[in-house]
Amino acid sequence: MPELLLGFDTETTGLSVASERAISYGFCAYRFGVPVWSEQFFVVPDKPISPGARRVHGLSIEDIEAKRGSESVYSVEAGLTRAIQILRDYHELGAYVVGSNVVRFDLEMLRRSSISVLGSELNDEYFDLSLLRIIDVIEHDLAIEPSRELRPRRGQEFLCRHYGVAQGGHDALSDARAAVEVFLEQVVHNNAGQATLDLATDPDGFVESLESH
Repeated sequence: MPELLLGFDTETTGLSVASERAISYGFCAYRFGVPVWSEQFFVVPDKPISPGARRVHGLSIEDIEAKRGSESVYSVEAGLTRAIQILRDYHELGAYVVGSNVVRFDLEMLRRSSISVLGSELNDEYFDLSLLRIIDVIEHDLAIEPSRELRPRRGQEFLCRHYGVAQGGHDALSDARAAVEVFLEQVVHNNAGQATLDLATDPDGFVESLESH
């Protein structure tokens, strides 16, 4: 198990990674399996929130606007910039990004939105998305138990129930935490209760680096 994990999740205006936007980003860092940092922020989208998406996460554009003053609320451009900065900084610290369907959905929407809004394909010297170390808890579970008959559905809600983890409830930060907690339980179950650490960061400089971001 890597020393440093970064849980990542988004709530969005809809399900199309090609055309929809993130309306909230959730990040949480775990070191040695212990939560050490988290951040959640909201985004006023430049697209309407679909009725189906609103039924899932319960947020309207008016709800997001009303969070100003009590939560961090950004424009689409500023939200993308902050999310990219967090992913870049934690990648440099040696973190593994943990999520559920995180490559095909959350990161792909980030990439496509970055192209259309920021004019960046996220493959430059500042940040190359393809270099991220990724742990997708759904793919990890397939490696642990390949049988689709035993586990025909492996969404995060199912995995939370299966591993005894509190569900996030379609809140970006809570879902990011739930994904990391599922991964930690997967490691323990797969190693017959013995979690091992493969150190991926500099322990001496970690806290100072974390606080600087």
